[in-house]
Amino acid sequence: MVRFLEAICYDRSSSSIYTLLAPTGGVSPEPRKRSRLALTLSEREEISRSIVKDDSMREIAKRLGRSPSTISREIQRNGGLEHYSATQADQSAWSRTHRHKACKLAMYPWLSRIVATKLKQNGSPEQIAGWLK
Repeated sequence: MVRFLEAICYDRSSSSIYTLLAPTGGVSPEPRKRSRLALTLSEREEISRSIVKDDSMREIAKRLGRSPSTISREIQRNGGLEHYSATQADQSAWSRTHRHKACKLAMYPWLSRIVATKLKQNGSPEQIAGWLK
């Protein structure tokens, strides 16, 4: 990736793009955030308390305004009725959502060379992105 940056930034002292891309090796992704549809920690704590009280999954689901299958999957995915822990379930859910995927220019060096060449030929990023599609 560093070669790619050097290829598109001839003079590091005068190029503004180098100072933007060099620290991260590219454009930084947006910070991760939870889906509004995902169970929250407080909902998971309610599930945990309800399991201790021996409530049925339908009762828990009704109280939380969720589907019984959602509650069932949540419990089974995170230790079952015997070992369910709200904080552990929440941490596991957060780590499962992270999908590490390298950017295409890092995965395909030949593609990064093409993009660098087009940038050297004064192609705009918008034109190059349209051409790549």
